[in-house]
Amino acid sequence: MSYAIPPAATPVLPIFGSEMRFPVHRIYCIGRNYAEHAKEMGAQAVSRAQPVFFLKPADTVVPGGGDVPYPSATKELHHEVEMVVALQSGGRDIDATRARECVFGYGVGLDLTRRDLQAAAKAKGLPWDVAKGFDASAPVSSLRAAGEIGHPSHAQLSLRVNGELRQQTDIAEMIFPVADIIAELSKLFELKGGDLVFTGTPAGVGPLQRGDEFRAELQGVAVLEARIV
Repeated sequence: MSYAIPPAATPVLPIFGSEMRFPVHRIYCIGRNYAEHAKEMGAQAVSRAQPVFFLKPADTVVPGGGDVPYPSATKELHHEVEMVVALQSGGRDIDATRARECVFGYGVGLDLTRRDLQAAAKAKGLPWDVAKGFDASAPVSSLRAAGEIGHPSHAQLSLRVNGELRQQTDIAEMIFPVADIIAELSKLFELKGGDLVFTGTPAGVGPLQRGDEFRAELQGVAVLEARIV
């Protein structure tokens, strides 16, 4: 097969303790998955019947730390620390009792957000893709294989910016746990190996400035250290 132009490189993430790389297919994100964050964003109640999903392009991934560029067209870049789930297989209409079989491993990442653009779009009832899916909006740590660490149900998720604690919770506080997120997503999309799932952020989201250094951690699983440039 020949191509009219050279095909783009497949985005990849490092795997802890391995020279292999994890190829990224799609990035799915769930919103309002921690009650306190939903409140701080103005949602007083979260319906388990209607989870909120959005996507980021695969090539928004920034793998394994390093410099993260401050995006254009915003004066309010916000951090949202999240546990990240990497899938090794997928399908449609996956039963929640079997969903963990799809999981390759876990990491920690930031769902970076142009908050001012998001707020303006919400106020007009417009889509807010440009607030979430911009270049380098998904920094992610190296992945830890589930075969090595199991499937964490209790772990402290935290973010420090310039040494100051900004966000902290236990992942047990998620409204939709990992298995339920996978099951709900598979009703809407055919999931595939290579998909990443950002599992929602706790309360405490806030601004990042050029020069800020951040440390995201999913305790016992992964650490991501990087700088906004």
